[in-house]
Amino acid sequence: MLLTYSILAESVKIRLHQKKISLLDYDESLEFIGEGRSAYVFRIRSTNKAIKVFFPDHVDIAREEAEIYEMLRGISYYPTLYESGRNYLVIDYIEGLTLFECLVQGIPITSDNIKEIDQALLLAKQKGLNPSDIHLRNIFITSEKEIKVIDVARFRQTKKCRQWNDLKSAFYRVYLKRFFPKKIPVSILNFIAALYKRKLIPM
Repeated sequence: MLLTYSILAESVKIRLHQKKISLLDYDESLEFIGEGRSAYVFRIRSTNKAIKVFFPDHVDIAREEAEIYEMLRGISYYPTLYESGRNYLVIDYIEGLTLFECLVQGIPITSDNIKEIDQALLLAKQKGLNPSDIHLRNIFITSEKEIKVIDVARFRQTKKCRQWNDLKSAFYRVYLKRFFPKKIPVSILNFIAALYKRKLIPM
């Protein structure tokens, strides 16, 4: 029997204790694929869909992100939203690698990829959104070499976000240089990200 999305979301047992999140259990028809700052993400087995279940202290983000995905509906650079509930979203499962994973594995990122990401963000702006919090882990290059952007919950914030412009600047100024290594260890990438957050990298 195929379970409903709401029942699948309810099967995800999350413990919040002293601001620490733990994943306790989930239905066997779910395959755990990742953890973000506000949710766990699972692939629904035997489908091309993923379910994102938000932490108890972040359930308000579910509605916000669902509304933004609705605004982006029909734009191929973003996953399709199939259903949303109080604490979950069901969207396309994306087969591919994030830009972060491309850097770790040494898979080249091209100027065409960057131009496509620019186009994806431009189309969001044309919907009245303000694409924000764009980073290496929420941009995918799919197995068909297409660009997909996920985690759009902050696309309605009003303050200006420079993250994508700074990433793009680093791509053209540093990454494309012939001497620059195209394969970078996770520890180095995380260290660079920490320096960037502390505004210790001149851009």
